[in-house]
Amino acid sequence: MCAVEADMSMSDGLRWRLDTANGSMSPRSALDVLVDLNDKIASGNVTEYQPVPLGFTPLDKTIGGGLRPGELLLIGGAQGTGKTTLALQMARNVALGGQANVLYICFEHDELYLLNRLLALESALAHLPNRNGAIRIQDVRSEIVRTWMEDGGGRLNLADNPRLRPSVERIARYGQNLFLLRGSQTASTIDNIRKLVQQHRTLSKDRQLMVVIDYLQKVPQIPEPTTETEKVTFIVNGLKDIALSEDVPMVAIVAADKEGLKASRLRNFHLRGSSAINYEADIILILNEKYHIVAKVNIEFNPYQAQRFRDWVVVSVEKNRGGQDNVDVEFEKHFEYSCFDPSGRTVQEKLIEDRLYND
Repeated sequence: MCAVEADMSMSDGLRWRLDTANGSMSPRSALDVLVDLNDKIASGNVTEYQPVPLGFTPLDKTIGGGLRPGELLLIGGAQGTGKTTLALQMARNVALGGQANVLYICFEHDELYLLNRLLALESALAHLPNRNGAIRIQDVRSEIVRTWMEDGGGRLNLADNPRLRPSVERIARYGQNLFLLRGSQTASTIDNIRKLVQQHRTLSKDRQLMVVIDYLQKVPQIPEPTTETEKVTFIVNGLKDIALSEDVPMVAIVAADKEGLKASRLRNFHLRGSSAINYEADIILILNEKYHIVAKVNIEFNPYQAQRFRDWVVVSVEKNRGGQDNVDVEFEKHFEYSCFDPSGRTVQEKLIEDRLYND
């Protein structure tokens, strides 16, 4: 059963609403929307117009200052190009900036693993560009064990470790704004992610939230569909709907398909699963190793320069619904510390489609 309610008056105009068993639809006149916008401006409620900076200078500049509520940003790349590193550092930057809380849902690592990466990241970011005193990811666990042993097996206090203390203190500044969650193949469905976002709004008194999914193809659909294309279509549509209906910026990592992994340069059409990925996303970033995609003319007379290109990842803005696309920016990678140098720069060299080298 459904009911159509219509009311017309000289002052209020048409009130149009359709209620059904599956939800309600209520078209609004452009004038009503304009009045609401004016009320928001008068009350200072313009959050949805304020971008949330991701903390990577040239990238934020390209996408208009950051990511806005309702937008879906996708990060694609081959294995080892730093997708999780980039996404986690974005989450950390947003939490540190204080403009929004962040929910980071990771299907490949647990919360303690992500915290270890944050400890290493903080130690490096505090010392860039020379990284003196920074702690590699592989050394974080040994430092934790050493702290425990020096304490005689008593209560562990990371702040007592002089190498870990600076990172611990830095994380403490924003830790209450960054929420880590290991994704579950039974619980972390689209519906439950939506409920988490709604619960956050209630508990935080409408504080802004950014959601990061690591990674999209791992989000479960129950029952499991017969094809990955069907599943990915459902998931990406669901994430975009959460972004729009709940007014949250959404970031998701996307795996590449087999053709993309063999391609000379990974592009947005190499993202695995469904053409819906390219339609639903507002922004698509594709990561490639600079060494593999720089034109030969830039390095044939300078082998040393060629080796330096190995230290950089090119982040291509392949889609940007609200601004300029086909923009290539680059960031120096420090993967042993789980971070990029956030300053970055626009790529100056000519990039090509074909790999020049095979390692």
